Amino acid sequence: MIVSLCVIAYNEEKALDSLFADILTQSYDRKKTELIFVDSASNDKTKELFLSFAEKYKGSYRNIAVLDNPRRIQAAGWNTAIKAGVGDIIIRLDAHASIPRDFIEKNVLLIEEGENVCGGARPNNIDEPTPYREMLLAAESSMFGSSIAGYRRKSAGKKYVSSLFHGAYRREVFAKVGGFDVSLGRTEDNEMHYRIRKNGFRICQSDEIVSYQNIRPTLGGMLRQKFGNGKWIGLTLGKCPECLSVFHFVPFCFVMAIVICLSLEAAAIVSGIRLLSVPFYALCAAYILADIVMTAAAIVTVGKKSIYLALLPLIFPLLHIVYGCGTLIGLLQLPLWKKSLDGSAEREIEEVKRELNKKEL
Repeated sequence: MIVSLCVIAYNEEKALDSLFADILTQSYDRKKTELIFVDSASNDKTKELFLSFAEKYKGSYRNIAVLDNPRRIQAAGWNTAIKAGVGDIIIRLDAHASIPRDFIEKNVLLIEEGENVCGGARPNNIDEPTPYREMLLAAESSMFGSSIAGYRRKSAGKKYVSSLFHGAYRREVFAKVGGFDVSLGRTEDNEMHYRIRKNGFRICQSDEIVSYQNIRPTLGGMLRQKFGNGKWIGLTLGKCPECLSVFHFVPFCFVMAIVICLSLEAAAIVSGIRLLSVPFYALCAAYILADIVMTAAAIVTVGKKSIYLALLPLIFPLLHIVYGCGTLIGLLQLPLWKKSLDGSAEREIEEVKRELNKKEL
């Protein structure tokens, strides 16, 4: 089977050397592998590195294409790659990812067994291990610091899930459901996988397949990512609430609980009715207990001693509050955002569908 391995990147020059090395060591036949690199109007050397790789290895692979995504929107980049690809299987791969040498091969084997969409666990990783970054990795890898999503951790066997990262898709899946929704940011995967399931396809996650995602190397970068993720959860609620789960809104509920409890505490101080303080102290006690337990679990999982790990009890609430505030901002912006939608995203979804079906003919 022909595989189109697609990478969309924006200002990822620091990550590409490592990714190229992983691609070059893949065990799957290069002559059956098409590489599609999409540059999202980067202002660093990302496109230059793509072009250099394509020139150096153009005779080694079935095809290497370097394309442009001037809109910079992640979903638009994926649509560009999907329309350009000729593979029977389309694999999505983030630029700041790492894959073992059998990654493509094992996805192909699972598709050949009859699956339409497949992938594996996608644990977090760090590109340059330092005690500080290992602390950030511990926070991001913890269920308390990230989410309960199954793809974040390895699991035994094969199971069917609602979503995954670095997925492999039969071309006919996109021919039936169309492209990614370009009106969404950060949540385009959730919406696409909802449509895939709605159209009768199952998403298979196998413990035979694994890939890794490099975390943001600084706390500031991680907090900006969490805020953006939370914001798009709030906005997506106005377009595809079915593709979200209740767990996406836990940080938002936490932030709102803080606001309500602080309001009650202020009322208790002003009125002298101390009973109003009970919710505030109960929330503090419950969260501190959970924070301590999950910090201990994260430290045990890391298995290393580092002074930076002592920061985890502060990092966790920061991540939760920033994510929850992002969702709050998204919900506040939702009415104006919905009003700005003009139907172009839906037209592009259908355009991808038409393009793929035209190729089949």
